[in-house]
Amino acid sequence: MKRAGEILKEQVLAIIGIILGAIGGYLYWHYIGCVSGTCPITSSPIMSTIWGALLGGLLLSMFKKDKKESK
Repeated sequence: MKRAGEILKEQVLAIIGIILGAIGGYLYWHYIGCVSGTCPITSSPIMSTIWGALLGGLLLSMFKKDKKESK
């Protein structure tokens, strides 16, 4: 069973992507947003931040190197 520290080391790119994506999502809402309030994602700072975090985590997790199991 893996320890929490080992899991964090393996997922460091995804964690960085989540943090950067959340910041980017919030900044997108703050500076661009949706004036009319009818946009489901960009009209709310919470939804914009969540979507940014999701996309950032997915984007940077693509660059994770897979470890080959040695026998």
